[in-house]
Amino acid sequence: MATIVEHTYEPWGAARTLFNSRAREILMSGPAGTGKSRACLEKGNAIALKYPKSKGLIVRKVRDSLTSTGLDTLRRFVLPEAIDTGLVRWYGGSAQEPPQYIYANGSRILIGGMDKATKIMSSEYDWIFVQEAIELDITDWESLLTRLRNGIVPYQQLFADTNPDTPTHWLKARCDEGKTLMLNSRHEDNPILFNRDGTLTQRGIEYIEGILDRLTGVRFLRLRRGQWVAAEGMIYEEQWSNDLLIDKFRPSKDWPRYWSIDFGYKNPFVCQFWAEDPDGGLVLYREIYRTGRLVEEHAKHILSLVTDSDGNWKEPRPDAIICDHDAEGRATLERHLSMGTTPAFKGVTEGIQHVQVRMRDKRIRFMRGATVERDQSLADAKKPTSTVEEIPGYVWNLGGGRKQGEEPKKEDDHGCDAMRYMVAFKDHTGEVNFRWLD
Repeated sequence: MATIVEHTYEPWGAARTLFNSRAREILMSGPAGTGKSRACLEKGNAIALKYPKSKGLIVRKVRDSLTSTGLDTLRRFVLPEAIDTGLVRWYGGSAQEPPQYIYANGSRILIGGMDKATKIMSSEYDWIFVQEAIELDITDWESLLTRLRNGIVPYQQLFADTNPDTPTHWLKARCDEGKTLMLNSRHEDNPILFNRDGTLTQRGIEYIEGILDRLTGVRFLRLRRGQWVAAEGMIYEEQWSNDLLIDKFRPSKDWPRYWSIDFGYKNPFVCQFWAEDPDGGLVLYREIYRTGRLVEEHAKHILSLVTDSDGNWKEPRPDAIICDHDAEGRATLERHLSMGTTPAFKGVTEGIQHVQVRMRDKRIRFMRGATVERDQSLADAKKPTSTVEEIPGYVWNLGGGRKQGEEPKKEDDHGCDAMRYMVAFKDHTGEVNFRWLD
């Protein structure tokens, strides 16, 4: 007798349209918490069940980012009954094949990242789900489209989800040109947050009123209203682009290293690890961005990242450790690292100008997935969890009669401050006060 597996999911609004559409390219665009990812994962599962021997792909720019996001949702909400009854099993992958979910009917859902594209780009698929599509570039997107030719499902489809970004982003332009169908996902489409009569559930009250409605500026417009907007007064608006994001690699041991630090406890403590390439370009290859820890705890964590269990260095020692002017923080850090530090140049306007020049000339770059540990408390509060996430919301303070260009707004700026310290250390033509410990 066949095993009966019951799984209930009722799509609302844009999620329902996604289920019924056979458009070749679909972008589920909307603010945080509307159920975009869940809808895409549910559709992929439904296709796998309906069409035996079909093949799908769940992909993100960085493969490791899927573990705590899309795959967690898939396991907890989409596949639990199927896994419990043996209808679906997990295969962890091999040297030849990527990790995947294998269905009893022969269907498969492969898992991958564009940072390790070799395994996934050699296959053909009936459907592809791209999570956090704004992380991809146009080449990634078009390359994935060429893989839609497995032919088991009557229609071959790439569908994706994203939070809104700038109005000039290539994804928005692709939708405006009619190449990709954009579906606008709303919080009202998520039954966890809203009842059928439009009233908030208890979870909705906690999330919408308790978190999202308290956001400000561009983060409110994007993550609550779902608008593709640029922040008013964005400091790096003309210089910042996704072209400055690069895939992970191991910098050469010949490249000088620097650490740049902004102290914090309630606010994030930021330690940026920079490498300088032979042309003088700076690469942020690792970052600690964390609240709620003491300086001595951070010092221990920093050393654990650069030394082995015997205390031997695994990468070059930093040529300089550039720090905020917190005297107590610097003294504590120096004592626990047994290394000296350099006080950062604090000229804000000059420092910002130096960063703008480097961004414009593409002489500063940021590795994707550089943050070594995601601060879940910041993520839950819809706050930036890295320097890269800060930059779009780093704006000029336009209150109190101030003019654009006078001073930045002191909010969610800790990574941007540390970045400014690093760039000014290299580019500001003033005397720098070194302090080394024996």
